[in-house]
Parts: sequence; C-alpha cells; structure tokens
Amino acid sequence: MAVYAVGDVQGCSQELEALLKKINLRDNDQLWLAGDLINRGPDSLKVLRKLRGMGAQVKIVLGNHDLHLLAIVFGGHKPGSKDTFSELLRADDVEDLAHWLRQQKLVHIGHGHVMTHAGLPPQWSVKQTQDYALEVEAVISQTESQAEIAQISYREFFAKMYGNHPAQWDETLQGLDRLRCIVNFLTRMRLLDSSGAMDFANKGSSQDAPSGLTPWFVDSRVSQVEETILFGHWASINGETKQANCIALDTGCVWGRTLTAYNLETRTLVSQPALARH
Repeated sequence: MAVYAVGDVQGCSQELEALLKKINLRDNDQLWLAGDLINRGPDSLKVLRKLRGMGAQVKIVLGNHDLHLLAIVFGGHKPGSKDTFSELLRADDVEDLAHWLRQQKLVHIGHGHVMTHAGLPPQWSVKQTQDYALEVEAVISQTESQAEIAQISYREFFAKMYGNHPAQWDETLQGLDRLRCIVNFLTRMRLLDSSGAMDFANKGSSQDAPSGLTPWFVDSRVSQVEETILFGHWASINGETKQANCIALDTGCVWGRTLTAYNLETRTLVSQPALARH
C-alpha cells in the first residue's frame, strides 16, 4: 500500500484526475488531502463528489476554504465576491456534502507524518496539536441531538467562526475564542511575530516577510519535531521551506502552476501542471 499526500486542490478537478493517473493510485492506496479542496477553481462540486465517493481511501484535513463553505451552509454567511462554488451551493446534494465535510479532521497523523492545512504551531507539540484539534472537531462534527444540548452548537460555531482575534495562543482561552484561535492556527497560519502571534495581512513569499515576522516553520522548535510535517495553504512559497521535516504541498495549481503529490514512503514528489481551461 502506498500513501500519497496532495496539496490544495481548490476545485481543480481535471488536474486531480490527471495527477491520480500519473501516480497510478490503486484501490488499496491511501490518498491524504491537505485541505482547501474547493473554491477559486472551476469544479468544486465535482471534487467533493469524487472524494466522498472514494470513502475510507481518502484522509482529509479541512482548510480555510472548506470551513468557509460550511460557514455559508450552516452559519448563515453569504458567499464572497471571489468565491467560485456557486454550482456547489445550487446542487441538490450540497447539504449532504457539507455534512460529510464537517465530519473530516483538522489534523491527520500516521506513517511518521502529521498533516494539517496550515502547519504545526511552534508552541504546540504534536500531541497538543491533536488534542486541540479534537476540541474543534467535537463541535463541528456534532449530531443534531448533540447540537441541541451543546454549550456551543456546530451551527453557532460556523456563524461566529470568522475573526482574527485572539491571534496568540493562551491555554486559558475558553469558548468561541478558544475554538477560533485553534482553527486559525491550523488553517490560516503563515507568519508569526516574536511573541508567536499570527499575522493575517501578509500572504506573499517567506522571503518577502516584513521585519519582525517569520514563517512558522523556521522556528527551532519545529525542527525538533520527530514527525515530518505536511501542509498546504501557502501557495506563494511554491513548495519551498528549506526545512527537511516540513513538506509544503500547495504549489499553486489554481494559479496556473502545479498540483503536487508526495509519496510518504519514498519521500518523492510528483507534479501535474495546470491544464488549459476551455
């Protein structure tokens, strides 16, 4: 059995199909997805239907765009002007797909690797990252009966998920602030200041980071993590971290570059160039 991890698909269904053929994905292989399955690209509905149909063969961590869809479907938010999943929102099975999506994880660990959408916060161990993720997963994956008696229901969470505060982790955080902070670290983190607080304004390459801000993966604590860290989210670094244990999988397919798969056993990369749209 081979295990492949794939970066941000973002609705690029044609490239996903071509990449799976290129790696010759077999029925007994596993496919890990680093989040942002949808949005910005043309075929979000097709991507979700395909991945759902693959069942247990697929291991998914949620990205910020995936959570954005859930905030629209369950939290009452409106699509943004840059969103490209109107076909998905109109689909008869959109709620079924969204309910399936909210059963997915924020962290996946196995085969000596840990995968989240945005990375591993330097101030958290792998165990802490998994534990904090479980706090959020317990809310967003609630059954309807659980939601009725929960202190925070999944619908309330998605209604109030957005926001940049708190930007710094504090173990004493509670309620929605705590859940929002965990989600932001796992799905939106790029640059951190010297106190470990997230910066949300800068999305360029790590070399272009303003003074006082550094990529999360250059922190010395990250280099000491035994597991190899797999993440997406940061297309502008184009797969470059210069850290042996940090594999950046978002290589900007939706922006006309490539969709990348990483073989966990051989530690090799296979890329599928973006295809022309007709």
